[in-house]
Amino acid sequence: MRDVTVIGAGKIGATVAGLLASTGDNRVTLADRSAEVLDRIEPTELIRCRPLDVADSADLLQLLDAQFAVVNAAPFHLTLRVAEAAGAAGTHYLDLTEDVASTRRVKELAAGGGTAFIPQCGLAPGFVSIAAFDLAKRFEILDSVKLRVGALPQYPSNALNYNLTWSTDGVINEYCEPCEAIVNGVRREVQPLEDREEFSLDGVTYEAFNTSGGLGTLCDTLEGKVRNLNYRTIRYPGHAAIMRALLNDLRLRDRRHVLKDILEQAVPTTLQDVVIIFVTVSGRKNGQLVQETYANKIYSREVEGRTMSAIQITTAAAICTVLDLLATGALPQSGFVRQEDIALKVFLENRFGQVFSKPETGVPNERSRG
Repeated sequence: MRDVTVIGAGKIGATVAGLLASTGDNRVTLADRSAEVLDRIEPTELIRCRPLDVADSADLLQLLDAQFAVVNAAPFHLTLRVAEAAGAAGTHYLDLTEDVASTRRVKELAAGGGTAFIPQCGLAPGFVSIAAFDLAKRFEILDSVKLRVGALPQYPSNALNYNLTWSTDGVINEYCEPCEAIVNGVRREVQPLEDREEFSLDGVTYEAFNTSGGLGTLCDTLEGKVRNLNYRTIRYPGHAAIMRALLNDLRLRDRRHVLKDILEQAVPTTLQDVVIIFVTVSGRKNGQLVQETYANKIYSREVEGRTMSAIQITTAAAICTVLDLLATGALPQSGFVRQEDIALKVFLENRFGQVFSKPETGVPNERSRG
């Protein structure tokens, strides 16, 4: 029985706690500052709810003492507080952040620690890096690696063609911060919401555009080995133009709290969503220019009697898989661990990672369905 603390009892944190406890292998402490949020959680024998203000460093350190690991599902701006406390407590650290600056600091903390620091364990960054690197390793010479991921409503019904499916703070941060990329062999920062493209999958047209954080550490890993590397978020056509107007023309990127309030008051949440993962790698094999693609769609579904959104399922399952692999010794037990250090085959064979497995059928189009 492992003792694990999950910080942040929102949609993802509560799902993580439930998945970990459902195996019977983990005793979970689910911590959050909001009593109202904690009151929505039904405690069980293996899930204990606890009030916690991450700003109270003494209380945070006390909570993490003697824990096997802490799973940080709190907003990205709290990443460093939790990571520093995990290092001080000698507790393994995992998070879901897409924030590039925070991840760089976590990497620095890992250098002097005796435990594992594994940031960016969600969907993107997270699983998409594992899938992309698995494809990239099959090439003798890499030309381009393109990562495309989106969590979209199945039934869009507003001008944004979008519903809130996860952290509003996280979405806004992705749309505002510079994006890492490798362009013609040179590592660069590119602007969010730019480089828009369209593509079709299963007869549906989507747009994709630059957003921050989705590459994880792939720029570090593939620099000098690939000509072009980029990450873009998938949306239905028209979304990027409206967000550019809000963030740039109306200058709401400088008043993110206002934009957050607008979105949360006007854009409904939904559990009826679909996660799309579309990774394309091209390069040389046996002297020939070849392209390989990983495509998958994962839909919302019922889990243990409750309907869960696709983004809840995929994000929670991804970080639970990494925690499982850490606990069984399949991952390094100390230092900084990158997502691409995890073998795709090992990930998909895990009890949580099976969420990402694709059914094999005889119909080519069906291979992209989750």
